[in-house]
Amino acid sequence: MTQEPVAPEAMISARGLRKGFGEVEAVRGIDVEVHRGEAFGFLGPNGAGKSSTMRMVAAVSPVSGGELRILGLDPATDGPEIRSRIGVCPQEDTLDTELNVFDNLYIYGRYFGLPRAEVRRRCEELLAFVQLTEKARSKVEDLSGGMKRRLTIARSLVNRPELLLLDEPTTGLDPQARHVVWDRLFRLKQQGVTLVLTTHYMDEAEQLCDRLVVMDGGRVVAEGSPSSLIREHSTREVAELRFGTGEHEALAPRLEDLAERVEVLPDRLLLYAADGEAAVAAVHGRGLHPAMSLVRRSSLEDVFLRLTGRTLVD
Repeated sequence: MTQEPVAPEAMISARGLRKGFGEVEAVRGIDVEVHRGEAFGFLGPNGAGKSSTMRMVAAVSPVSGGELRILGLDPATDGPEIRSRIGVCPQEDTLDTELNVFDNLYIYGRYFGLPRAEVRRRCEELLAFVQLTEKARSKVEDLSGGMKRRLTIARSLVNRPELLLLDEPTTGLDPQARHVVWDRLFRLKQQGVTLVLTTHYMDEAEQLCDRLVVMDGGRVVAEGSPSSLIREHSTREVAELRFGTGEHEALAPRLEDLAERVEVLPDRLLLYAADGEAAVAAVHGRGLHPAMSLVRRSSLEDVFLRLTGRTLVD
């Protein structure tokens, strides 16, 4: 007798989830399920409803409608228990600048009622994990932006959470600092921590997320793995062409037959094709010579442009 496969445990389950602020509806009836051990992303521009969703999941903002369960619990009645079992890394660093690096972790850990010796041991482990051991006695204000972000992540891990929520974890960081944060988050996932993050960086979502939803205007407009979304909604390659100022709108109709899709952006034309180099060669063959041409693989940003008609940074 064949045994039925066991469904993965749901860490977050939302059905018809809504959040309103007066007459403004920030989240408009979304369905989401996050499984234990995966990295799940909410991708979209500012105002898409990502942060409002995360605040409901963190059990700090009441649900306006629909059903939400976190770790199998109802945030309306089990908020304290949920908050004791999750970690939250907010979009803005909320570190105490009057305390040094170690004490930022230690005092936060004491809020959870952990014994002093255990908190101290945990703080030392976390400082090593985020590569800040040598900064333990430094003032927070003396840290770089990347170091502050790593300290905020470390603080969110003091209570050994089963579920870690990260709201725009690398906004404002330089590329090298972003990669250090990505490495720490990947290691957490390997340790079995379930990660849920919001981001408007398509490369971050591709690097970190097993699955994601694309949000726009408070709604989910697509769901899947990064690779499956790109296969479903875009072509293998994209040719970016830059002509003179104001020429792109007029040139687009002349190039439509050279690609599966042509998008007009303020500063360039995007030709979506299986073979980007061939598309560029065909453009030159028509006597058109762009000031710049670039062929790249399709990304989640192209998916978002296809689904919403705008880029992630609009």
